[in-house]
Amino acid sequence: MALPSRAWLKIFCLLASGLISTATLADQPGEFGFYVLSLSWSPTYCKQEGKAVNPYQCDVADPYRFVVHGLWPQYERGYPQSCPGMPERIDRRIAVDMEDIMPSHSLVFHQWRKHGTCSGLDPEDYFGLTRRAYEKIAIPGVFKKLDKRGKAAPATVEKAFRLANPGLQEDGMAVTCDRGELEEVRICLTKDLAFRSCTAVDRAGCRSDSFEVPPPGAR
Repeated sequence: MALPSRAWLKIFCLLASGLISTATLADQPGEFGFYVLSLSWSPTYCKQEGKAVNPYQCDVADPYRFVVHGLWPQYERGYPQSCPGMPERIDRRIAVDMEDIMPSHSLVFHQWRKHGTCSGLDPEDYFGLTRRAYEKIAIPGVFKKLDKRGKAAPATVEKAFRLANPGLQEDGMAVTCDRGELEEVRICLTKDLAFRSCTAVDRAGCRSDSFEVPPPGAR
């Protein structure tokens, strides 16, 4: 939908005053190159956050392993966020439906506001796509069976995911770490959820030679 002339005049004035940048104007719904599916290793979050954890994620009989942090629209460098013209609030039912892979309702709401609004999709379709992206990824068996604290190199974790997911390339993912522990696995996908390369994302991976991998239930 085209902006009225008064809106463009206001934007021009804001640009001239330096209050907004051309980068801000570039963040429009649906205008991006690809997605990053970010999978968080839940035991690290539960261990590091202590009393501040979400009890629905960490104080459960069957601890979560990899959960969805988000499905993020990306440029080749950088990413759009909080795109205008989309609803900021979503139905709580969507968060309830996502609990098995995104156990925090506040995270679901935040991910929609920051990232989902830039997808060009409505909330139901965006989170439906998020679920399909999650279901596309085969989690390596070692993470399904892990029951004690271990240690791994970022390259080893990447290799395990590549072997479990034919077509996933070395430069199409990144493993991140936080405070010496496995944090996330980030996988680059086209808008049709095919694997693709993403040099900038790959280069932003963990720089440590190795990190600890907390087991489910660690606190």
